[in-house]
Amino acid sequence: MKIALIGATGFVGTAVLNEALNRGHEVTAIARNTDKITNTSEFLTVKAGDVQTKEEVKSLVAGHDAVVSSYNAGWTNPNLYEDFLKGSQAILDGTKEAGVSRLIVVGGAGSLYAAPGVQLVDTPQFPAEWKAGATSARDFLNVIKKESTIDWTFLSPAIELVPGERTGKYRTELESPVFDEKGKSRISVEDLAVAIVDELEKPQFVQKRFTIGY
Repeated sequence: MKIALIGATGFVGTAVLNEALNRGHEVTAIARNTDKITNTSEFLTVKAGDVQTKEEVKSLVAGHDAVVSSYNAGWTNPNLYEDFLKGSQAILDGTKEAGVSRLIVVGGAGSLYAAPGVQLVDTPQFPAEWKAGATSARDFLNVIKKESTIDWTFLSPAIELVPGERTGKYRTELESPVFDEKGKSRISVEDLAVAIVDELEKPQFVQKRFTIGY
């Protein structure tokens, strides 16, 4: 499979890049600063690009079988909310205009439901420093839910997304966090990458949001 990976140098993107290449997929790694990409796989193409316009996205992803977006507008960006929504919309529109029918978007856990009708991002204990990013991802989820012309999937990680090990094991839910026997909603970024490439290879959540955890 030919995969265009947006945000390939980020925390999630780096793990997805390694997982996809290790499974033999051809990956175009797209990032603002490509100097951080050290992988030398024969299956890897590196492209520098900014995803703030649909025209740029279209040129970057044309000819691929699927697009994976781990786009992050920057946690310290004072315009994080606006920039994330603008970039995410450009990725969606550019992917469609390029004729790529498959798009996986990595969002946040903030839009998962802590209780019926109550999303995590709206609870009092939600960390203030993550609120702008979580709210923008939640609002883009509401946008992409209306999209019916391409096969999109929105993946919300577990509440705790941490560096760790690749076990290849995880459990899934649609709208509520997956908790382990200790009451923790947790996943390693390596296993998040496993879930993303699994979904590319054997789609189960087309035009749906899903989440994972141990």
